[in-house]
Amino acid sequence: MHLPPDWSLTTIEPNPSVPLPDLRLAVEAALARPLQSPRLRDLAPPHARVCLVFTDATRACPDQALVPALLRELEEAGVPDDRITLLCAVGLHRPSTRAEKIAKLGAVVVERYRVVDHDALPAVHPYLAGSDLIIATGVVEPHQYAGYSGGGKTVAIGCGSEATIGLTHGPQFLDQPGVRLGQIDGNPFQQFVRAAAQAIGLKFVVNVVLDGEGRAIAVQAGDPIAVHEALVAVARSVYEVPVPRRYEVVIAQVDPPKDVNLYQASRAATYLGLSATPPISSSGVIIVAARCPEGAGLGRGEQRFFTALSQASDLQKLLAEFRRAGCQAGEQRTYLLAQVLLKYEVLVAGSLCPEVVRACHLIPAASIDEALMFARRRCGAVAQVLYLPHPMQTLPIVRREP
Repeated sequence: MHLPPDWSLTTIEPNPSVPLPDLRLAVEAALARPLQSPRLRDLAPPHARVCLVFTDATRACPDQALVPALLRELEEAGVPDDRITLLCAVGLHRPSTRAEKIAKLGAVVVERYRVVDHDALPAVHPYLAGSDLIIATGVVEPHQYAGYSGGGKTVAIGCGSEATIGLTHGPQFLDQPGVRLGQIDGNPFQQFVRAAAQAIGLKFVVNVVLDGEGRAIAVQAGDPIAVHEALVAVARSVYEVPVPRRYEVVIAQVDPPKDVNLYQASRAATYLGLSATPPISSSGVIIVAARCPEGAGLGRGEQRFFTALSQASDLQKLLAEFRRAGCQAGEQRTYLLAQVLLKYEVLVAGSLCPEVVRACHLIPAASIDEALMFARRRCGAVAQVLYLPHPMQTLPIVRREP
């Protein structure tokens, strides 16, 4: 990355933290001392039908460490393998491949147990409805709607019906003041997630917090709400980073797996542009660096995002129509990104699908350096640049205005 002369660069990353020396041992310790819950082995009678919900390939959750530990607890309880179903919480994303399931869970687990993908059916998934015990994994990280993900979200949204996902991801939810990145208290979306997970029957979770390099720094198990609240406190101390001002240019280097497609990578732009204290100055430039090998995305939700955005000739009219009639699940990403595009110039650098980027009203650039050349023409000879190597795990909090 080469900045123009007289431009200054500030780099921020998640606050310093200490990775767990042995995640497997930490998970076992958390399962031995669950928060506000009996041990899992005591919750699961031998005759129980158990549904273990795990995160999909777009979430950097270390399920390969979490799921086997949960299965060992169930084995200790005497639950037979054929009464356990592992359900991948794909929401409206594409189904997971066998290779992704193996990467998530390990070949031994995939061979031994029933592993299926969620399908956003009109009602609660049959494996959830038919279970005596529902448990889940999750990662607690900043989330545009829930404030922080984790807790009941893997089940309530990742395994939600299309109607549920559409309702909670539409303007009538997203326009409410409390539905905000990093906000938990007074957040209607988070309140829905907790209530829905409880109604579905989620009893027990194991969640982690990761650092910017994807290493686990905290893990807790037990009651979904108690675990979520405990780990949100840890996550805030790591992810929320003060910055002294707003910047003319912000560069977000999207980490895998969020760089897999434009639907996921565009979160970096909306996290920056729609935060409570946007770190980007009025009419500034956001540069999202992401490869997007799957283009806009291959799932039903991703395709709706692309269709709605690429076919829109007037973003203001598009927003007005969404507010009038609502939007389908997946189109909420269109709704949020359109708001950012009306405020800022957004470039996507280094993508493998420049034609998709262009069709979605964003500006493709071959590299960050090319994007910076565009930014210089817009911002002038002097500018302040903020660089986020881990934008999904870094919430810049502007402490004072410039």
